[in-house]
Amino acid sequence: MIKLRINGRDVELDDPTLLLDYLASLGVDQRAVAVELNERILERSELSGTTLAEGDVVEIVRMVGGGLG
Repeated sequence: MIKLRINGRDVELDDPTLLLDYLASLGVDQRAVAVELNERILERSELSGTTLAEGDVVEIVRMVGGGLG
């Protein structure tokens, strides 16, 4: 069991987990989010190679479309 903090909440995962697998488990489209890992914003190219591990601090921000209509 690993413990980390995601969007301000304590989270426990069974094992280190690929970020994309975690996003998929939430039903989140990787193309519609920005991810900050341990105070560093990840580039899109980094998402597939990133594993969530013990003690990580993660912020996941969903992009919302829209604008002046």
